[in-house]
Amino acid sequence: MSTGAGCWLAAALLLSACSDHGAWVPSAADAPAQASRRAAAAAARDQLASQLLGELTAALADGGPAKAIAVCRERAPALAAQVGSERHLRIGRTSQRLRNPANRAPAWATAAIASAAAEPTFFTGPDQQLGALYAIRLLPQCVQCHGRTEDLSAEVRSALRRHYPDDAATGFAVGDLRGWFWVEVP
Repeated sequence: MSTGAGCWLAAALLLSACSDHGAWVPSAADAPAQASRRAAAAAARDQLASQLLGELTAALADGGPAKAIAVCRERAPALAAQVGSERHLRIGRTSQRLRNPANRAPAWATAAIASAAAEPTFFTGPDQQLGALYAIRLLPQCVQCHGRTEDLSAEVRSALRRHYPDDAATGFAVGDLRGWFWVEVP
């Protein structure tokens, strides 16, 4: 286990012991009792990622990056709700550097996010539910809205100021860890 992983593991255990939401504890990626839940979490993440990327790609082709911002603002939460409803779980996106304050991480995920966990990370909740975090890496097309501020178009900068006055989600490069998909499977 790397030093960083050990630190977030210790922090997660400490936070879960103090949590008002019940004890969420880190669990091994190969824990047999959670295998079916891990598969459900990965399938939900794949579905949401695929649908969101499809809509973002279409928006970029049809109206450019400013239209893609609207997809992330309006469609991403709707897609997450739809996937969650279809699969009977909760799913969303989060980041250390949020653009949308509604994308705050669940409490069980905060220590792993603070340590910038890059590998899939799993937690077991107080009722044996599974919490899963999956890294989101920045794709080349994403720098149009998440790249260095000075490289963003005037239209994108304007849209970000209008919709996200406290935006912290710029300054990334292709391949950077942009955030995480989080999934809770009952």
